Amino acid sequence: MTQWWQEAVGYQIYPKSFLDSNSDGIGDIAGIEQKVDYLKQLGVGFVWLSPFYPSPNVDNGYDISDYQNVDPAYGDLPSLLALFAKLHAAGIKVIIDLVVNHTSDQHHWFQEARSSRTNPYHDWYIWKPGKNGQAPNNWQSIFKGPAWTYNAATDEYYMHTFASAQPDLNWENPKVRAAVYKMIRWWLDQGIDGFRIDAIGHIKKLQTFADVAQSDEAYTNVHGLFDYLKELRDIFREYPIMTVGEAGEVTPTEALPWMNFQTGFMNMIFTGDHINFWESDGASSLTVPKLAHALTKWQEQLAGKAWNALFVENHDLPRAINVYGDPVHYRTRSAKAIALMYFLLQGTPYIYQGQELGMTNYPWRSVDQMNDLAAKQEYAFRLHEGQTATAALQAVSDHSRDNARTPMQWTSTGGFTAGRPWLPVNKNTVDVNVAAEMADSNSVWHFYQQLIALRAGHAALITGDYRPVLIDDDQIFAYRRVGAAEEFLIVVNLSGRTAAMPAAVADFNGQRLMQTTALGQTDELPPYGGAVYQRARKARD
Repeated sequence: MTQWWQEAVGYQIYPKSFLDSNSDGIGDIAGIEQKVDYLKQLGVGFVWLSPFYPSPNVDNGYDISDYQNVDPAYGDLPSLLALFAKLHAAGIKVIIDLVVNHTSDQHHWFQEARSSRTNPYHDWYIWKPGKNGQAPNNWQSIFKGPAWTYNAATDEYYMHTFASAQPDLNWENPKVRAAVYKMIRWWLDQGIDGFRIDAIGHIKKLQTFADVAQSDEAYTNVHGLFDYLKELRDIFREYPIMTVGEAGEVTPTEALPWMNFQTGFMNMIFTGDHINFWESDGASSLTVPKLAHALTKWQEQLAGKAWNALFVENHDLPRAINVYGDPVHYRTRSAKAIALMYFLLQGTPYIYQGQELGMTNYPWRSVDQMNDLAAKQEYAFRLHEGQTATAALQAVSDHSRDNARTPMQWTSTGGFTAGRPWLPVNKNTVDVNVAAEMADSNSVWHFYQQLIALRAGHAALITGDYRPVLIDDDQIFAYRRVGAAEEFLIVVNLSGRTAAMPAAVADFNGQRLMQTTALGQTDELPPYGGAVYQRARKARD
């Protein structure tokens, strides 16, 4: 029997950029509430709300100063609970971000902790004395620079995996874990349907605090992490919820303990194989076989044992069209091709706001236009390393997290706010917007709506086996989904060049249900051309 989270499609909302209801330039809860019908019409089964908590916004809400409240910029707790109720009334479930690797340095726990070594909250965080007037060791933060910041009041350094304004909680302290677990239960008692668990692979630190060759060794999937994940699992199992963890460093062979159907710590994890090689090797290294093999590896390793989280965009990534497609010559077609690439794999598909429109990266002209702390720090680091300002800007522009965080494009004039938006609206909103997409039956939006409906109507596209067809071709990725009574063939050209139609299509001899562009009876697959074919299951299968 399938669970609701296996059948549903998720939609991530970044509240600050979704819709502003009061013209202050910042998206808010009332804005989300205005668009519940939009979400229902698209067909999504649950929404993932990115942080709405009180925060100084050093890292756009992932630096939380109060775990059990709402930032006044977004609304208040009653308005949030009313949004939950409205979504539930529309048949849409809600999961929220759980950020417990770190807090804001403005959280009252840390304000107490930093005041003196004898404060009861002091050991709720990670403190070490310096060495010869320097940091305790060579650990580096993910956001560049030392993972330690000096605190004069205690003459110590505190540890932070991310920004200095995001001190890491000390999970070795049972009082910290008890406080976190109490907060988790409080939110579950408010009626939410689950959590997306942020940076969960970092909560365990290397307890020797020795120098390391790579900083990941100090705070990523460190031995002993599973002890904490088991405690979290025991709480989650008290409620009929779904959980998805952010654990991009986990490999397929390491994944089963995390999300095995019987004993896993959570229902699924966001993995990074199809993202990480692009980030590490550069966009020029991205090839169709690399991508197809990365996706296939997870499909095959988890088959029958665990469940995949399927995604190509989120609040931390550049827009998928700029990574996998062609935003200039084939924006609409490549957006649809990307959808075919991942959406019908086995797992729960996620759509990030604006992805259903084919939104693209912003054309940054200056780092001063950006809000992303990580991008700004990387830009400064590149300048320090000797790069020119032009080269440094190009590098951070390609993958700045702000590319995903520019405001949602509702109309040809933007439609996000009547005021000054907190980030600039992409000028291509003139053509790329909800109103235009919904009015065009051949749009990216309608393609996603049709994919959601197709998946919902066929068990083979939910629980059916994944079988690779073409994963070594330079242009085409093709796979089958095989159910008890029917099967599907998905074929997609992920290049800007015409390709020969694979023989697998003729061999399959199925009915074509969807296509990214008109294919007719041609023996060619045009740039970013793709289709879904269906047939009754053959006896030999």
